[in-house]
Amino acid sequence: MTASPAALAQAATKKGPEGFDLYSRFALAGALGCSVTHGSFTPVDVVKTKIQLDPATFNKGMIGGFRQVIQTEGAGALLTGFGPTFTGYFIQGGFKFGGYEFFKKQSIDILGLETARQNRTAVYSVSAASAEFFASIALCPLEATRIRLVSTPGFANGLIGGFSKILKSEGIGAFYSGFGPILFKQVPYTVTKFVAFEKISEAVLSQFDKSTLSGGAQTAVNLGSGLFAGFAAAIVSQPADTMLSKINKTKGLPGESTVSRLIKIAGELGLRGSFAGLPTRLFMVGGLTAGQFAIYGDIKKALGATNGVEIAK
Repeated sequence: MTASPAALAQAATKKGPEGFDLYSRFALAGALGCSVTHGSFTPVDVVKTKIQLDPATFNKGMIGGFRQVIQTEGAGALLTGFGPTFTGYFIQGGFKFGGYEFFKKQSIDILGLETARQNRTAVYSVSAASAEFFASIALCPLEATRIRLVSTPGFANGLIGGFSKILKSEGIGAFYSGFGPILFKQVPYTVTKFVAFEKISEAVLSQFDKSTLSGGAQTAVNLGSGLFAGFAAAIVSQPADTMLSKINKTKGLPGESTVSRLIKIAGELGLRGSFAGLPTRLFMVGGLTAGQFAIYGDIKKALGATNGVEIAK
C-alpha cells in the first residue's frame, strides 16, 4: 500500500525540534544523565572525599574506606550529601550537555562546516570549556554544601539545612570560595571528557556502518567510550578535586583571600598529596562518565533530539 501524495509531502516537511526546544531536550537528557549517575555514586564520593581530607586516617584504600566510614559513622553516612549531589548535578548536567551542543553549533555557524570539521578538536574543546564555565557557576554552592556535610558529620540535616546554615553564618561568598578550584578542576575535566569521548567513539564508529547500528550497539559504544574518557578526565582533574575538597572543608581565616588559601593548600599537599584518592576517583569517574553518555544518548533519542550537527568525518 502506497502513501498518498499528501502524506508524503507532510513527512517531507516535518522537522525535528529546533532552537530552544532542541537545546532544552539536550539539557534535560544531560541533567538526568548527570543527576542519576552522580546520585548513585554518592557512597563512593563520600569515601573519596574522606580520603582526600584525612589521608592519615583513611589510608586503607576504597574498600577499607567503606569499612571505616560504616564502623565510625554508620552505614547511613555513605549517603551523606545525596541531596546536594543529585540537585547540583541535575542543574550542572543541564548546563553542561545543553551548553556543549549549543556552543558546538555556534562554532560551526561561525567557522563553517568544513573548517569546523578540520579543527574539530578545537571546536570540542572550546564548546566544552564554555559550557562548563556556566555549569560551574550553578554547581558551586551545592558542591560547597555537599563537602561541608561530608567533612563535618552533624553539621546539618541535609541539603536545605546545610545550605541555610552556610548562608546564614558565612554569607553567600562562602559558596564561591571554591569557585577557582572548581573551574580549575571542572574545565580541564569537561574538556578532556568530551574530546576523549568524541575521538574514541569516532574511531570505533568508523569501523561500522552507522545506519545499520542497533540501539543496543550504539549504547555499548557510548558506554565504552565514556569509560575511557572518564579515566582520562579523572587523572587530569585530580589535583584540583583534592584542593576543592580541602578549601570547602572549613572557612578561611579572617582577611585570608581564596588565592592565598589555595597557595597554602597546594604547598601542604605536595604532588603526592594532590593525587590522594585517585584509585577511588578513577573507579567513580569512569563509571559516572560511561553512565552519563549512555543515558544521555538514549534519552536524547527518546526525546527526538537527534538532529544536532555532527562534525566527525
